[in-house]
Amino acid sequence: MNSNTSFSLEIFPPKNDVGIEAIYKNLYDFAKITPDYISVTYAAGGDGGTGTADIASVVQNEHNIKAIAHVRCMGETKESVGEILDDLVAHGIKSVLALRGDRKQDAELTDFKYATDLISFMKDKWDFEIFATCYPEGHVESENYLQDVSFMKKKYDLGVTRFVSQLFFDNEDFYKMRDEAVKIGVNAPIVAGIMPITNAKQILRTVSMCGAKIPTRLSKLISKFEDNPDALRQAGLNFAIEQITDLISNDVDGIHLYTMNNPSTAKTIFDNISTILSVVNK
Repeated sequence: MNSNTSFSLEIFPPKNDVGIEAIYKNLYDFAKITPDYISVTYAAGGDGGTGTADIASVVQNEHNIKAIAHVRCMGETKESVGEILDDLVAHGIKSVLALRGDRKQDAELTDFKYATDLISFMKDKWDFEIFATCYPEGHVESENYLQDVSFMKKKYDLGVTRFVSQLFFDNEDFYKMRDEAVKIGVNAPIVAGIMPITNAKQILRTVSMCGAKIPTRLSKLISKFEDNPDALRQAGLNFAIEQITDLISNDVDGIHLYTMNNPSTAKTIFDNISTILSVVNK
């Protein structure tokens, strides 16, 4: 386990020229936070578009911040994934987050069925530092909670050096997962993925996307302030800050903030936790 509690950010490649221009501008503000690393979610790019490798390259080579490129394998072939990995190497990216990706009803399972297949494939030829995901509430497709934790051990045994959790709102779920993983021999850092809730639409989208449960305290907060966007944003940021403070107090290996490409949200949270981070990392 790392002795320090890391603080990192996730951003995503925008889908249009306006968004692309904005993310490159916002990277200057994200860089001022001096995160330990920035992960860039998967987007293929191509045809002149801006994808994961392009943005990760700017993060690492222009802002001197470690970049983690997301790589997914659902619906991909070994050939197509190999091209993605070679492109990352060409951009100087040395770390990846290995993902299966969301299963679509009509998706064909080609050369990869699980993230572990992708990890094994990468280890055969490429020399990346490999991150992987974990699920405090269990993956929706797992038969049971312990089976899900056992997949963490399989990923760890394949060479994963750090886990980043799916977002969650109840820290007890994270602690339970962490304790079970450590019990079966997962000795890599397990980082908590945190998404600040700043608007009502985001809440509905988030829950439908990943199935995260909404604790009673957060549900009451949403009900009370959903008609006042400014109040909901402030209350949501406060909830995230309290959640992170509790995690740091309970020796979390790291905080990974899902920023939704909003540097103001990231800065507000970092400014409020920087003092306690400095104490645990001194």
